[in-house]
Amino acid sequence: MRILALDSSGMVATVAVIEDDNLLVEYTMNYKKTHSQTLLPMLDEICQRIELDLQTIDAIAIASGPGSFTGLRIGAATAKGLGLALCKPIVSVPTIEGLAYNLFGTTAVICPLMDARRNQVYTGLYVFNHGKMECLQEQQALSIDCIIERINEIGQEVIFLGDGVPVYKDRIAEKIKVSYQFAPAHLSKQRAGAIGVLGGIYYKEGRIEDAREHKPEYLRMSQAERERLEKQNKEQV
Repeated sequence: MRILALDSSGMVATVAVIEDDNLLVEYTMNYKKTHSQTLLPMLDEICQRIELDLQTIDAIAIASGPGSFTGLRIGAATAKGLGLALCKPIVSVPTIEGLAYNLFGTTAVICPLMDARRNQVYTGLYVFNHGKMECLQEQQALSIDCIIERINEIGQEVIFLGDGVPVYKDRIAEKIKVSYQFAPAHLSKQRAGAIGVLGGIYYKEGRIEDAREHKPEYLRMSQAERERLEKQNKEQV
C-alpha cells in the first residue's frame, strides 16, 4: 500500500510518501513562503527524488482541518486535483489527530494547540492505549482556559505541541495544575509522515471519499463570512 500525504493546514507545508511500514520520503518546510508557492514544487521534488509514478499510489491522505482557511483550501484543491486526475480516493485526516500522532506511544495525555486567533485554539485531547490512539476530546475551537480546565479535570500528565504553544505558553504555566511538557521542535509541528500513517490506517478501515466529495473541515466561519453575517444582522435591526 502506498499513500501520498499532504498537510498545508498551518504555517508548515509538508509532503510525504508512505509505503506499507516505510516512510519513503518526507519534505517539510516552515518558512516565509505561501503554500501556493511551495506545495506543488515540493511534491514534484519528492517524485523526482524517489522516481515516484503517481499512478502507483493507492490514496491521497490530506490534513482536512481545522487550520488556516487559505492553507486548507490550497491543500484540498491540490488533493482533489490529484485525486480526479489519477482516479484515486482521498483519505481525510483531521489536522489535530495528525498532530497528536507525532507523539505515538507516549503515556501522557496529548494536547495539540493550533493558534485559531480571536483568543481561541484548535485543540483536542488524545491518549495511546496499547498502540492505538484514542480521543478524549474531539477537535474543536476553544479558549486556552477551557482546554486547560479540562486537562486539570483529567488529572494526568500532558504534553502540548503545535503552533499555539509559543502563543499561550505563559498562560499554560499560570493555569495548569498537572505535570506538563512541551514537545521538542522536531515533533511539535505538522508532519506529513504522521498524516500518511494515519491515512493508511483509515484507508484499511474504508474511511475514504471520492475526490469530488472532499471538503475541508474549518470548524469556524472565516473572517469574511463573519463580517458578512454581522453586516446582515445590522441591516435587519
